[in-house]
Order: sequence, then structure tokens, then C-alpha cells
Amino acid sequence: MSKQVVLTGITTTGTPHLGNYVGAIRPAVEASRRSDVDGYYFMADYHALVKNTDPDGLQQSSLEQAATWLALGLDTKTAVFYRQSDIPEIPEFTWILNSVTAKGLMNRAHAYKAAVAANELAGSRDPDQGITMALFCYPVLMAADILMFRANKVPVGKDQQQHVEMARDIAQRFNHHFGEILVVPEAVIGENTAVLSGLDGRKMSKSYNNTIPLFAPAKRLRKLIMKIKTNSLEPGEPKETEGCTLFEIYQAFATEPEVEAMRRRYAGGIGWGELKQELFEYIDAHLCEAREEYNRLIAAPDHIESVLLSGAERAREVATPLLAEIRQAVGIRRLG
Repeated sequence: MSKQVVLTGITTTGTPHLGNYVGAIRPAVEASRRSDVDGYYFMADYHALVKNTDPDGLQQSSLEQAATWLALGLDTKTAVFYRQSDIPEIPEFTWILNSVTAKGLMNRAHAYKAAVAANELAGSRDPDQGITMALFCYPVLMAADILMFRANKVPVGKDQQQHVEMARDIAQRFNHHFGEILVVPEAVIGENTAVLSGLDGRKMSKSYNNTIPLFAPAKRLRKLIMKIKTNSLEPGEPKETEGCTLFEIYQAFATEPEVEAMRRRYAGGIGWGELKQELFEYIDAHLCEAREEYNRLIAAPDHIESVLLSGAERAREVATPLLAEIRQAVGIRRLG
């Protein structure tokens, strides 16, 4: 039985938070240990340039993200862990894919349409005001990321599903013109993927400034958990688990028996202060070991750099021959 090639992109904007962990990092790290999967995990630093106005922040986020995935146990012996910008074949491949990508397809990209709609709402005379080619062509770069490594499966959230569908369209169009060279990928949408609420009850997101950093020091972690919004029910009054951020976060980490026991305590009227303290203790214990490893890695950026460069070497063992085949197919060939 042949292995599935699974590719995951890792954003290099912002600091990883609890929502990132339970929604994307934890399941991806678990998948990296599967014997039936060839996993590719990349730091998407070229993608970060679409909205980047802070070069130092991009570098720091790359460090934090790489340290996070390594601290949480990404198996770099089996999986290929690399930085997008260390693979020169990707931007060249992107340009080749641009030559078979219809502008009309890019016009339908959600991010581009949202930017145009924002301009129109603001009364701009130019619907494309402030929209860069990086934003417009983002899906083509993502297609290159996916198609470069012949990925069969691409785990994404629903907001990224369209990009995988565009990669499929681009691959099929390329194959129609130049032969069956590219693997047509399939999006894998995690229907049961946990989505956590943040401090204010909305989805945990850096856009809302309501996140709990994954490796916040214990003192700060406790302070943030104590700030989680709750209702005014007093101790002794039964409480609903549905729609409760505290319960939602606990459920994402705890075992089924622990969750059921906590449900009974809610029904019994446990106080919010007691719940917050217990949640802090539980999360702190769960992340303590990984946090120590994260701090060790953050203090050793040269080690992280060497891991990424080693991964890039392995990635290029796949990318270089495929690009050579693609160049031959499209007519970029030696003359003699």
C-alpha cells in the first residue's frame, strides 16, 4: 500500500495560542508519527509577506512557530519540516503555474473579493486600491506549495478550502496542456476539529486580541484564564456547559471521564473562581513539559535553523527533479 502524501502549511504571523494548538498543531503532530503518511510541514514565510509590515516580527514569529512545533513533538525523522523560502524551486514553479492560471479564477478568490468589497464599502473610486499582486496571486503560490511535493491530502480549515480547489483546477489545466505530471490534491476538512473561544467569548483569534498564548509563563497563563468572560451565576447555582468558554477549553484537553465529571460539577453549581483555578492548573500541568522544551529551543535559534535547513535538503530531493521534469515539459530546455 502506497503512502499518502500530506502537506501542512504553518503561518508565520503572530504567536501560537491554545486555539492553534487544539485546532491544527496537535492533530498535525499526531499525523507526523503515522507510518502510512509522508508528511510535509513548512513555515509559510513567503505567504506572510502578503500583509507583512514588520520584518523583525516575521522573523520572531518564524522562530516561535518552529520552536512550538518542535517542542510539541513533530517527528522530523519521518516528516519533512522546512521553510518555504529555502526551496528556490517554489517561486520558479509559481511563475510557471501563473502561465496556466486564469485571471478569472483569481478574481473569485475570497481574500481578493473581500478586499475589493472593503474598498467599495469605503467609497473608493478604485476597487483595487491597496491590493497587491501578492494578495491577488496568493492562491497560485499555495498551489505551488502543494503541487511541488505531489500532495494527495491537504488538511485545511474551511476558510482555506477554496485555495485547495484552485490548486486542483490549476493542476488539471497544467496536465491538460503538458501531460499527466502533477498530482491533483484533495482538501481534508476537519469536521470534528476543535475551535476554541477566546477571553471575550468570540472565536480565539489574534484579530480579536483575545488569545491565550500557548506557552505563556504560568503566572501570565493564570492571569489570562482568570480574565475569561463568564456570566453572573453565583456558586451553588447550576451552570450550563453549552456556550461556556471555560468548559470548552477544558474539554479540548481533558479525557472523556474527566469531561463527564466536570459536567456534573457544573450541574452541582461549582463557582466560576474555582473553575478558573482548576482550568489553569490543568492546562499548566498539560503544557509544562512542552513549555520547558519550547523555552530551551527559543534560546537555541541556531539549532532550529539547522533543523529547518536539514528539512529543506530533504524537500529539495523531491522538488528539484520534479521541477526539472516540469521545465522539460513546458519547453525550457537546453539547446544542445
